[in-house]
Amino acid sequence: MIIFLLMIIIILIAAICAIYLRTSKVLTSVDKMIDSAINNTFSESDFTEKRLSKLQSKMYRFLASGNTALKKINSEKDGIKTLIADISHQTKTPISNILLYSQLLKEIPDLDDSAKRISNQIENQTEKLNFLISSLIKTSRLENGIINVVPKENSVKKLLKAIDFKRISAEKQILCNIEPAPEITAVFDFKWTLEVISNIVDNAIKYTPCGGKITVTTAEYEMFARIDVADTGIGISEDETAKIFTRFYRSADVSDEKGVGIGLYLAREILSKEGGYIKVSSQKEKGSVFSVFLPKNSNLSKL
Repeated sequence: MIIFLLMIIIILIAAICAIYLRTSKVLTSVDKMIDSAINNTFSESDFTEKRLSKLQSKMYRFLASGNTALKKINSEKDGIKTLIADISHQTKTPISNILLYSQLLKEIPDLDDSAKRISNQIENQTEKLNFLISSLIKTSRLENGIINVVPKENSVKKLLKAIDFKRISAEKQILCNIEPAPEITAVFDFKWTLEVISNIVDNAIKYTPCGGKITVTTAEYEMFARIDVADTGIGISEDETAKIFTRFYRSADVSDEKGVGIGLYLAREILSKEGGYIKVSSQKEKGSVFSVFLPKNSNLSKL
């Protein structure tokens, strides 16, 4: 009887050991699959159906389908990159030619006033088209990862000095005042952040009547550097303050002004990739204040 019990115990121990080893082998294999998927090195040839258990087989099929989907996404992304590059290249020459022809047309001696007006309209509309295509390409490149925003420690003071808006502001007799900036450093991509600030300043000039005022100020906080662009322009209604950062949104109040509703959307996307953000406070007929927050810590820019 004792021998029989010992045999049963031995068989049970052997069975438990076999189950443990089998389970361990399965878990190790599944763990290997997951690690290869995380590292983007998963290969279907590494795992054959003959060696897979039911659990392993399900995990294999799940990761294989995900790997196929990832390959398809990358292929489509490459296609989009090629398409954007083609559009950018193919539109430059005809747009440049139209602008050149319209300018040459205006130089024709004894051109009547009607022809001059048409020529000016052609030139203006072509410039709008060029701006639209340029903005769309820039936005598409940013969204598809073709343009990389590379944040690093930069001087906020140097950023503000690089803003060029004197010519436009002089044409409208607008007083533009950049208050002396303290020596603040923040983590941002200089080129793209300059485009953000310049776009906000350009908008302020565009929507501020002649004789108005624009003021650029800076402030330093523990985690962010803040840049405020305040104007005495037409202002934004409360129900539109959230909409202005969406793509292609333009208020009915500014439909006669140049623009396609891309600038502020692009600004928000760039700042988001840097770990910063933008907000606005405004009152109709009293002006607006756009506030840009740039991270001071490189860890914030990676969030």
